[in-house]
Amino acid sequence: MSLALTACGTHAPAPDAIPSASPASQTARAGTDHPVEQAHTAPAAAPQPPAPPASLPDVPPSDATSYADRADARALAERIAQEHGLNPAWTARALAGARYRAAVARLMMPPPAGTPKNWAAYRSRFVEPIRIRAGVAFWRQHEATLQRAETLYGVPAEVIAGVLGVETIYGRQTGQFRVLDVLATLSLDFPKGRSDRSAYFRSELAQFLKLCEEQGTAPETVLGSYAGAIGLPQFMPGSIRRYAVDFDGDGRIDLSRSPADAIGSVGHYLARHGWKAGWASHFDVKPPQNQDALGKLLAPDIKPTFSAREMGELGVALPPEGQAHPGALAMVLLQNGRDAPTLVAGTDNFYAVTRYNQSSYYALAVIQLGQAVRLETQRSSGR
Repeated sequence: MSLALTACGTHAPAPDAIPSASPASQTARAGTDHPVEQAHTAPAAAPQPPAPPASLPDVPPSDATSYADRADARALAERIAQEHGLNPAWTARALAGARYRAAVARLMMPPPAGTPKNWAAYRSRFVEPIRIRAGVAFWRQHEATLQRAETLYGVPAEVIAGVLGVETIYGRQTGQFRVLDVLATLSLDFPKGRSDRSAYFRSELAQFLKLCEEQGTAPETVLGSYAGAIGLPQFMPGSIRRYAVDFDGDGRIDLSRSPADAIGSVGHYLARHGWKAGWASHFDVKPPQNQDALGKLLAPDIKPTFSAREMGELGVALPPEGQAHPGALAMVLLQNGRDAPTLVAGTDNFYAVTRYNQSSYYALAVIQLGQAVRLETQRSSGR
């Protein structure tokens, strides 16, 4: 069967923590700069906590504890079946087969407060030799499909390749958690200590069960990230149902085994989220010296708001192609720890990538990895 927590689930990790695994991306992107939680590798299982006493039902259960005897799980299964037209007995059996996973709850926790963001460190995890070599091999094998997706959706092949490389290293690391366990854990035992997103995961659990019913898939067999993102592009179940496409024409959508479906689905997702064919994703900028002007430019966050003329009036120096850009721009700031930040002027296309994972760090990593893969493919082919 990707994501995304927007799409991905997926969805790449926050630059704050720089952990060893990324999200894939499908929550609503609301112009903020917080990444979606999702992983491309399966983290090591956390030590199992002791079983909670029966008198404390609000304490999370031990790892691998079944939801079969939980009244709240039975009630959720009944509600999902009613709201989504699923067979009640099948839905109840499916959710009864889910297990609480302590590692999922642990990995969903945010990084420690005060951890500085660092674009240079974040970039080095994704725009690096292993991903570039894998990307070149993927490009050569699937060049015709990448070009077909670019022609159909207007999204450059290099951007699609960048997404798949950041998300899963072109299918090498798609996650080893049972998606059923992940979504049940985050629906019924969302970890305390961070903002509660259990409602979102209950929705995704419903979408997952509906997807399994539609595809004739046993829910317990589907593997994905610690946020429930699936396949090469790490789409969340809701994103699969809304945006995934059968790009290889075999009559089914399979984001885990069909690179063509993954390629087409990423292109379709970005096109549906505002990618404009022929536009740049961003421009290098020289920011204004006036701090009040810079504050005004940064206030809308990553949402394109200012025309090139308005940016110029506020003291921004854009390159000629940026000055001629017909659409709105956003001043995007990426922190570099204690060093000077990186600033770019993002277009609607940069913003579209943040609908896949709502992080400007993620978006720029996708774009730069895709560029590196394209250039190395051309160089090694003598083009």
